[in-house]
Amino acid sequence: MTEVGYMQTALALARKGWGFTSPNPMVGAVVVKDGAFVGKGWHEKVGGPHAEVNAIDDAGGRARGADLYVTLEPCNHTGRTPPCTEKILAAGIRRVFVAMEDPNPRVAGGGAEFLRARGVPVITGILEEEALRLNEIFVKYARTGRPFVILKCAATLDGRIATRTGDARWVTGEASRAHVHHLRHGMDGILVGIGTVLADDPSLTTRLADGRGLDPTRIILDSRLSIPEGAKVLTVASSAGAVIAAGEAAPEEKARRLSEKGATVIRLPEAGGGLDLGRLMARLGEMGITSVLVEGGSRVAASALKAGIADKIMFFFAPKILGGDDGIPICRGEGPARMDDCIPVKEMAVRRFGEDVLIEGYVDGGRTP
Repeated sequence: MTEVGYMQTALALARKGWGFTSPNPMVGAVVVKDGAFVGKGWHEKVGGPHAEVNAIDDAGGRARGADLYVTLEPCNHTGRTPPCTEKILAAGIRRVFVAMEDPNPRVAGGGAEFLRARGVPVITGILEEEALRLNEIFVKYARTGRPFVILKCAATLDGRIATRTGDARWVTGEASRAHVHHLRHGMDGILVGIGTVLADDPSLTTRLADGRGLDPTRIILDSRLSIPEGAKVLTVASSAGAVIAAGEAAPEEKARRLSEKGATVIRLPEAGGGLDLGRLMARLGEMGITSVLVEGGSRVAASALKAGIADKIMFFFAPKILGGDDGIPICRGEGPARMDDCIPVKEMAVRRFGEDVLIEGYVDGGRTP
């Protein structure tokens, strides 16, 4: 197997950490000796041992004189766990191959330099693009302090997310909905507008087949604090909390009652006819929320695009045609007058989930890596 093949195995291991490592990145590592794997590991959960430690422990004494392949530059600082560089030196690793440097500008390159200064060669940049894409959430948050934002919708082929009566159950099939719950599991926050809460009373929780899914923080745009105090987003049994983004003029008494129920109320100025979503993202970043999944509705989707907060889109299209112009569109509100002013989407990819098609890509200028 080649160096690329070894790193591909490390990347596959890293993906097993999806949803369990935030705010840390997903990292995988393998220990290779005489052309064979002698140790494998990944960062399994936040606060737990890093991938390098797990891989070296898996290799045991066979790690001495072996090569280590890791998807992210080994850390050289003490956080919740000791520095991985010290573990690498103590294990007698011969060489270290790294996919990407740490994106945090305060520590980037420090781990590699530490090892090189002590006689351990470090080779970087193997499958770097794949590693950056895998940890695009971590990369943006480390560089900007703001969450990575995915705008998701489910629509008919003619671009409607619900009928004129608001019926949207179900636009897409089971396979697409299962993938969305897998997506929720890996995101720190999920955002909807008050219109969605009033119309559907959703729980906004994660429901995976194995029951291991983690719930994202529920974020509601509600400028006037019109949310019912018995809404599921406020009362559902969940380890994740709720954040209500309200306007500066929203009633103080209602805000107090919501806070007493455990919700966090954020006051925001208005911008462009709605709440200032850029300011909201800054506040969420300060709260340690590294990623947000925007799920609806159509005015929220339009606002997210116009505010420039979306980094990535994930549009699921079902093989259905509503056949009228009175259903609810993906985006609602005034758009540009000219096609030249449309929002470009780049690096597009297409996947199938059952009979549905997922189109995903990066909003032009939104992808940090």
